[in-house]
Amino acid sequence: MQATIKWIDGVMFVGETGSGHAVVIDGPPDHGGRNMGVRPMELLLLGVGSCSSFDVVQILQKGRNNITHCVTEVTAERVDAVPSVFSKIHLHFIVTGHDLKPAAVERAVKLSAEKYCSASIMLSKAVEITHDFEIIEV
Repeated sequence: MQATIKWIDGVMFVGETGSGHAVVIDGPPDHGGRNMGVRPMELLLLGVGSCSSFDVVQILQKGRNNITHCVTEVTAERVDAVPSVFSKIHLHFIVTGHDLKPAAVERAVKLSAEKYCSASIMLSKAVEITHDFEIIEV
């Protein structure tokens, strides 16, 4: 994998992935930014949330579960010091579908957390990461 980060001005950058996708990264005005893009630490949360979501959806689909929707809410706490690293990250999966079994969703979340999600497993070496889920029946 590779990525390129290009400085635009102030604290605005454009990050481009090796697969050709780009994202604008910027800071708030009090840090020299114009608030025109996602913050770097927010990108980290999006990365861990999307990595784990990818796993959960794929595991449920491969298990022939009738999943229709999945939203993952990621919340985090940061230490009050420099560097302001994450101290806790929580992933809350909201899985929607027909006749979903709690045991199947729990298994998918656990497999992602313990075996498949590279981002979550890597970050868990330094950050307390927790997971839970809810099921919405449609």
